Amino acid sequence: MPASWQLCFDDGHQQRYLPDRGAVLRYVLAIGPKAASKRFEVFTESEPVQLADGTPGGRTFSLQEVIDLSRPGETERLRAELAALAIKDSEISAREGLPSPPESHTFDLGGGPFPRRTP
Repeated sequence: MPASWQLCFDDGHQQRYLPDRGAVLRYVLAIGPKAASKRFEVFTESEPVQLADGTPGGRTFSLQEVIDLSRPGETERLRAELAALAIKDSEISAREGLPSPPESHTFDLGGGPFPRRTP
């Protein structure tokens, strides 16, 4: 499972768990103008807590960044980073190629659970 990101804002009264950095940036840019506080704390999932008896005790998060939208140029910096992430993602998807189309079960010649479609 990929590491998740945690976003805390409104003086810690609100938190969201997001799948990746791009989702964090999109969320901050979308709700930032409407949020009660312009300060967002960004955490990433780190190693799980290990209890004294050696059993896992739960998830932990480490502070990665504090985004303060009241700083001059902060919104533009986030937009630029999001654009760079979008370019990087498009390059990766272009290298991997398009996914193959799903196989249709409707033209199967076997006697499966679905009736054969006739043209």
